[in-house]
Amino acid sequence: MGTIDANACRPGSKLLHEGDLYTVLERAHHKPGKGGAFVRFKLKGIVTGKVIDHTVRSGTKMESADVTVQTMQYLYKEADAFVFMDNTTYEQYNVSADLMGDASGFLTENAEADVTMYEGAAIGVQLPQKMEFEVIDTIENPAKGNTATNHTKDATIETGLVIQVPLFIKTGEKIRITTEDGKYVERA
Repeated sequence: MGTIDANACRPGSKLLHEGDLYTVLERAHHKPGKGGAFVRFKLKGIVTGKVIDHTVRSGTKMESADVTVQTMQYLYKEADAFVFMDNTTYEQYNVSADLMGDASGFLTENAEADVTMYEGAAIGVQLPQKMEFEVIDTIENPAKGNTATNHTKDATIETGLVIQVPLFIKTGEKIRITTEDGKYVERA
């Protein structure tokens, strides 16, 4: 754990603020006509996802956090944790279901993800922006007349998640989905 001058913090820097980990989204240096200069930050909680504004005097020492991101492979779910393996050391790490959030609906065995590590513990997971999945169930012949554009139907992908897909998608096809919002992108 070290310190970093507020003026040296750049977007992407990892900070410890009031016991929580944050990443710097924005930093702006202000020099008013009267009084000392100050630095205004927009911080995003690494674990919580909460965005806050934080202002300090120019030159203030901020507490930096030694956070690393490692590519890991998803192995399996155990109770309320997801088990990932470091691809280089083969060590296994548990990520709680709370930290996984909605991303858990996109995990397939052997999928790779970027796992954020802090003090030897996994504190977050970032999936690839787009992932491919097989459609395991969908209505094959939707009602006649629903052939206009923008009509969708439910489709269950291999993880069990149900998403909306265009009417032409059939069971057994591979599709690409954005993991941020679970939306269909294209056939794979």
